[in-house]
Order: sequence, then C-alpha cells, then structure tokens
Amino acid sequence: MYRSILVATDGSELADRGVAHAVGLAQGLGASLLVVTASEPWNTALTDPSGLVGFDAFLEDYRAASTRHASEVLDAVAEQARTRGVPLETVFVQERPAADAILATADARDVDLIVMASHGRQGLGRLLLGSQTRSVVARSERPVLVVR
Repeated sequence: MYRSILVATDGSELADRGVAHAVGLAQGLGASLLVVTASEPWNTALTDPSGLVGFDAFLEDYRAASTRHASEVLDAVAEQARTRGVPLETVFVQERPAADAILATADARDVDLIVMASHGRQGLGRLLLGSQTRSVVARSERPVLVVR
C-alpha cells in the first residue's frame, strides 16, 4: 500500500516520535523513507533597507546555522533508519515555511504517505506560527498520518 513515506521533522522530541513511527512503518512495509526538514524564511523585518548596519552578515549566519541544524537532524534520522535497514533519502528545504516545504516535496517526489508529529513547536511559538501539521492535513491531497 505505502511504498514511499515522507516523514517531516524539526528535530524536536515530539517530532522524534513521528520519526520513530515512520521508520518502524517503513521497515514493516518494506517502504522507502524520505526525511524532510525545513528552515523558516529569514525575517525581513529585521533587515535594514539602507544596508548601513550590515544585516547581510546576520542572514549569512542564519543560513549557516540552519544548514548545520538540518544536517544534525537529518543525520540522526538517517542513522536510525540505516540501523533498521530502511532505505532513505534526506531533504533540507531552506527558508520556506515547513508546511509548504513538506507539501511541495511530497508532490515532487510523489510519496504515498506523509507522517508528522502532532506539533513540532510548543508554547508561544505554536500560537504565533500556527500548526504546520494542521496546515499539511488541511491542504494535502495525500494521506497524512499524525503521531501524538
């Protein structure tokens, strides 16, 4: 039924539950796994339009830190999947809202199932940014498995 499974993660403890579930499901079904993580877009409200303050350096630092974090998150999932013999591919989508990145990747790779944790963020961040999981569930044309 499911030959290719996309699992989304931000590296949080709650997202790790979704990852563990997706890895086990892929192993049990003999499916491949596509692991996706995304970094939020750079906040342009912090950019000085005059260019006098040197905000470009902050943007470069943000991109470098995002890339390092994504690499750590994806490497941890890759190790978990390899240990269980699950074939996988990893994708880092830079500076795009997570729900948009997940849906675009799912469409581009024609996956059969999307697996996500119920919420990757907690507290105020979740209230301000909304639930990426809710957005994926509402907009996806593919089955979405939400892990609590």
